[in-house]
Amino acid sequence: METQSKILVIDDEEIVLDSCLQILAGGDFDLSTANNGTLGVSLIEEFHPDLVFVDLKMPGISGFEVLEKIQEIDPTIVTIVITGFATIGSAVEAMQRGAFDFLPKPFTPDELRLITRRGLEKRKLVKETQALRREKELLREHFAAIVSHELKSPLAAVQQYLYALSGELSSQLTEDQLRRFERIQTRIDDLMKLIHTWLRAITVDLESIKENFKPISISSIISKAVESVEPQAIRKDIPNHTTIQDDIYLVEGDEGTLVEAVVNLVGNAVKYSPTGSRVEISAINKDDQILIRIEDNGIGISKEDLPFIFVDFYTGTTDHNIERGSGVGLALTKRILEAHNGSVSVESELGKGSTFTLCIPAIKDNPIKMTEMSKEPVNNI
Repeated sequence: METQSKILVIDDEEIVLDSCLQILAGGDFDLSTANNGTLGVSLIEEFHPDLVFVDLKMPGISGFEVLEKIQEIDPTIVTIVITGFATIGSAVEAMQRGAFDFLPKPFTPDELRLITRRGLEKRKLVKETQALRREKELLREHFAAIVSHELKSPLAAVQQYLYALSGELSSQLTEDQLRRFERIQTRIDDLMKLIHTWLRAITVDLESIKENFKPISISSIISKAVESVEPQAIRKDIPNHTTIQDDIYLVEGDEGTLVEAVVNLVGNAVKYSPTGSRVEISAINKDDQILIRIEDNGIGISKEDLPFIFVDFYTGTTDHNIERGSGVGLALTKRILEAHNGSVSVESELGKGSTFTLCIPAIKDNPIKMTEMSKEPVNNI
């Protein structure tokens, strides 16, 4: 059984409060009123309304201050401003402070009912979105448990038995049988790596890494990322050419996760580029940001796939002949950048390659020269 929607009206004019009560009394609402901002804020904490009508011009706490208090208490509450002094400026300011809509005085009963219905529909959408987010988090937690216990544990046991059997039977098996054992072991190793990747993406607590933020060098991050991808790049004869601005600024962050983010992008660039091609990596200062660009001339990304590539477990539909990834690398990269108050974007065209750009806030008062680095970045692989 659905509960009644709670509506609070905050206005210093008794006639407005009485009018709202009379007009809305016929609806399935739980109504409450307050004749000043201070009482209104107190009622918000006790009444827990879904929708609040707020007059802007009141003695004591103004409507603007009430809007700010509502945002602090519960930003999901839908607020509608009612006032006889409506101006473009006041409307804009009210919207900036969280107001959903504007109702100028005097208003008709139909206008009040219409805007009330719209406000409650907005509240319903907000609550449904929250429920979906909670459901998604629960699914992530359940999926992590399933992956860890239902897949990882039995696979690890099979892996151990195979290692033992291959050692015990090595002198009794033919070369062809030994190769089959090796292929089985390789496939299980691949599955274990995939499971570890999934668990990493699902269970990583990116908020906790903020506690260990410190000034770090972009040159060091890129150098370590390129070094990590080096074996894969050598196998495909793909040089990673790195260009870093001499006076590149430091960033405030966690080196390990930022290296992981760059590894994901450089690794993908190498993976989805043809043998003998080239990957360009650059880093520059731009205003208050550092921009890291990873550019390749590989298979590219279709227009249909572009909006979804940073979504968990999305693997795309570009080419079924191309080895697919786990679908979590780009999603994890996006979360890592967001944890550093940064962002990642992509420009790509199918068949013409991709360019990923990482934007990270810079520490502008502490640039670092390339010559000052203890380890030079890898320029070519």
